[in-house]
Amino acid sequence: MRIAMIGSGYVGLVSGTCFADFGHDVICIDKNEDKIAALHQGVMPIYEPGLAELVAKNVREGRLSFSTSLPDGVRDADAVFIAVGTPSRRGDGHADLSYVYAAAEEIAREIKDYTVIVTKSTVPVGTGDEVEAIIRKARPDADFAVVSNPEFLREGAAIGDFKRPDRIVVGTDDPRAREVMKEIYRPLFLNEPPLVFTSRRTSELIKYAANAFLAVKITFINEIADLCEQAGANVQEVARGIGLDNRIGAKFLHAGPGYGGSCFPKDTQALVKTGQDFGAPLRIVETVVDVNDRRKEKMADKIIKACGGSVSGKTIAVLGLAFKPNTDDMREAPSLVIIDELKKAGATIRAFDPEAMEQAKGMMDGVAFAKNAYECVNGADALVIVTEWDAFRALDLDRVKAAMKQPIVVDLRNIYRPDEMRRRGFLYASVGRG
Repeated sequence: MRIAMIGSGYVGLVSGTCFADFGHDVICIDKNEDKIAALHQGVMPIYEPGLAELVAKNVREGRLSFSTSLPDGVRDADAVFIAVGTPSRRGDGHADLSYVYAAAEEIAREIKDYTVIVTKSTVPVGTGDEVEAIIRKARPDADFAVVSNPEFLREGAAIGDFKRPDRIVVGTDDPRAREVMKEIYRPLFLNEPPLVFTSRRTSELIKYAANAFLAVKITFINEIADLCEQAGANVQEVARGIGLDNRIGAKFLHAGPGYGGSCFPKDTQALVKTGQDFGAPLRIVETVVDVNDRRKEKMADKIIKACGGSVSGKTIAVLGLAFKPNTDDMREAPSLVIIDELKKAGATIRAFDPEAMEQAKGMMDGVAFAKNAYECVNGADALVIVTEWDAFRALDLDRVKAAMKQPIVVDLRNIYRPDEMRRRGFLYASVGRG
C-alpha cells in the first residue's frame, strides 16, 4: 500500500521504516529541511539500535523515501499517518495539538480518492473528532476516514516492538478504514498480534491509560524502595516477590531515580488535565506526577549525603545522561535535575554517556564531558551511575577505585552488588537496599 508519514521524528521514522520493511511504499515527510537532507545522506536524527541499517536497506530497495513536500506524498496515498510532536503546552500541561491540527489542514487540501487519515501521535480524547471536523470543513466533498492508531514503542527497542507488538490498537467505526488498516498490518498476521478494534475515543484513551499505569508502577516501587531503606529490606527482592504474581508482573518494578523521556512525563500530565477537563480527576496519576518530580531532587540529596553531607568544591563523575539506555533522548531525563541540584550545591560535574552527550551539551551548562567512563572518574570525589548502560555494568572496578580521589559510588540503578562493592573497598550507596 502507499503510505505517507507526516513527521519524521522518533515515531514517524521508526513506523515509516518498519512499514516499508513490510513491503509497503512509504514516504516520510518533514518540514525540517536539514533533517530530510541528513536522511537522504543516511544520517539518522535519533539514535535507535538497528534503525540506520533498516532505513538504508529500504531506501536501497526503493520502498522508503523522504521529502519536505506534503502534497507529493499525500495525493496518491492510501493512508496518511500523522506522527508529529504533541509536547506539553507551556504553563498548563495540556498536550500541544497545534502540529496535529496544522497537518490536518494541509492534508485536507491534497487528498483525492478515499483516504484513511491515521493519528499516530499521542493525543487526548476527542482529538480525532477535531481532526475530522477540520478536514470536513476544508473539504466537504472529500471521501476519508479519521482513525486512531496509537504507538507503543519503547525507545531502544522500537523496531522489535513494532514488528512483534503486544497489541495493535485501531480506533474506527468505518468499515472501509478497518479493511485498510488490516491490510497495512497484514504482514504481521503470521506473528498473530492481537489487532484490537475500538471506537476512536477509546483508542485515544488506551494510549494514555497504558503509559499512566506504567508510570504508577515505577513510582510505586520507588516509594517502596524508600521504605526498604528505612526498614532494612531489599527492594529488588520485594520486586521479585511481587512480580512473580502474574496479576502484577515483573516489568517496570525497578527502583531508580524516577521516570523521564518523551512519553511518560508529558502523557501523565496530559491525562491529568484531561481528567480535570471532563470533571473526572485522576488523583492517583496526579500524585504520581508530583512524587516523580520530587524524586529526582531526592536523588541529589542521596548523593550529597553519601559524600558526607556536602559536595561543595568536589568533583562528581556522572555515568549516564539519557533517560534510559540505548537511546540518546535527554527529554525529562533524571540526570538534568540531579546535575542541576549538585551544581547548586557547589559540585563540579564531569559526565559521560555512550550516545547522549551531543544532546546533553545543548541542555547542560558548566558540565565537563569525558571521552569514556575511565576519564570521567579520574580524580573524582564520587561516582554516580544514573543510566544503566551495559557498558557500565562491567567496569574494571580496581581501575575505577585507583583513579578516584575518594572511592564513593552512588548507584542509582542498582547494577552492582553491595557486598562486592564493599569488599573492594568502596563506600557504596544504592536505591532501596537498606
